[in-house]
Amino acid sequence: MTINRPGLPQDLPPAGTLWARWALIAALGATTAGEQRPSAHRTGRWIDDDGLHWDDGGCTWWVMSSRGDGRYVLYGEDESSETKWHEPPVDMLAGGPAWLPWDELRDRLSGNELGCVYWYENEAWARAPYPDSLDDDGLDCGMDTLADRAQAVELVAERLAPVDDGPDADALLAQAETGRLQDVATLLARACDPDGDEPDPSAVARALTRSGLIGEPAVG
Repeated sequence: MTINRPGLPQDLPPAGTLWARWALIAALGATTAGEQRPSAHRTGRWIDDDGLHWDDGGCTWWVMSSRGDGRYVLYGEDESSETKWHEPPVDMLAGGPAWLPWDELRDRLSGNELGCVYWYENEAWARAPYPDSLDDDGLDCGMDTLADRAQAVELVAERLAPVDDGPDADALLAQAETGRLQDVATLLARACDPDGDEPDPSAVARALTRSGLIGEPAVG
């Protein structure tokens, strides 16, 4: 899947699919030490009570939150975004529904920390209208690896120890996307950190539960 510049709502996969991909990748890399670190000091992909996060520690950060009843919000910034510098100013919240986290978004806007906002309800993504002169909102650089399923499979594969039998990364991602993660105990035993750190199955299990991929979700 190719994301346009600036992004279009139809560039994103359905919210449940995007959530499942992001959540599985984040969960497989979860650690107890990471859970205990304040969000502002974390990098990589993770899940907490505010939702899913992606922060490269430099030029891009993103958050996806479940708002209940099939509603989601995706917001963040990449340095490629031109929205906050555009003249005349772009109202990134124009047309936003009442259930958005308005205080959080307005706080980000006041600090010049927001590049774009997308929201999902009634099985469709939407965003504020953009002027024709806006070249980029950063969505491509933020969501390209998750919008493209092949790239998402690669990220899952990096976090799985290989086995002779059992589902591969593609099959596991398909399970997550359909809400049917199977043989969780084996999955926890296969989780490995792509950076070579020791695996932390208990943290992985907590992240999977929090995301709703197993058990009852703790967010949304």
